Amino acid sequence: MNWITNYVRPRINSIFSRREVPENLWHKCDECGTMLFHRELSDNQNVCTNCDHHMHITPRDRFTALFDGGVFNEVAVPEPIADPLKFKDQKKYPDRMKAAQKKTDEKEAMLVAAGEIGRTPIVAAAQDFSFMGGSMGMYVGNAIIAAAEEAVKLGRPLVLFSAAGGARMQEGILSLMQMPRTTVAVQMLKEAGLPYIVVLTHPTTGGVTASYAMLGDVHISEPNALICFAGPRVIEQTIREKLPEGFQRAEYLLDHGMLDRVISRTEMRDELIKIIRMMMQLPPQIVGDLPAPEEGEEAANAPVDAAASEEAAQ
Repeated sequence: MNWITNYVRPRINSIFSRREVPENLWHKCDECGTMLFHRELSDNQNVCTNCDHHMHITPRDRFTALFDGGVFNEVAVPEPIADPLKFKDQKKYPDRMKAAQKKTDEKEAMLVAAGEIGRTPIVAAAQDFSFMGGSMGMYVGNAIIAAAEEAVKLGRPLVLFSAAGGARMQEGILSLMQMPRTTVAVQMLKEAGLPYIVVLTHPTTGGVTASYAMLGDVHISEPNALICFAGPRVIEQTIREKLPEGFQRAEYLLDHGMLDRVISRTEMRDELIKIIRMMMQLPPQIVGDLPAPEEGEEAANAPVDAAASEEAAQ
């Protein structure tokens, strides 16, 4: 036995036997560069705890944080024709769809669900920007119509979370036809007297902004979200002028009357509960999920001043 056996060999073995740390344990904020632990980031709904930068969040994760107890029922959406134009660019359209489905583990770019928030029944729809840029194709049109029909059938408000790069070019004119189709779906809600609330997230652009994303009764946005029809670079190249600071961002649109609120994602659920219950003419949410007091019970349980009690006893 010598120092090679006692020290060097165990040291070499310990180096080669170390377990590699998984790469997904930490996430770097795109805005401030802070390294965030994945659980801490997930618990904060993908909002940076250092600079409040709102990162991408999937519709399923959003609904888990939105609905009571994370419980919701998915609403079935009619399947459109798979490849109506037999479109091919660098890849065939079906191949792009398969790649997007594998990447996101979702069927398409929009998820529709029904459930309760703060004991308030709603129907919600959310777009997934990571699925082909959240592009609006026939499935997204069918999803919004299905969401509106479900809301009308159940007598519930519809909350829609938009995130899209515009129409889906692989479906051509059939994609653009979803603009009037979804407008008719929104009109169904208005005729039924049901609230339609739109939450615009980063980014919401193109034909989506020109249709259902800007037809809500109330428009809310997450901070610093890009909301526009044509992007700022296109506009700058067209007019050959420098645009104002923060142009087409949520805060700029709020200052110019295009939005009603800009709310952080972590506060969005409480804000939606207040707005929905007010628009549905329901009493305010009971904090703590306690039963509502009976008539006259509040006065009976009200704290009594000690000095006043002694005077009354004398």
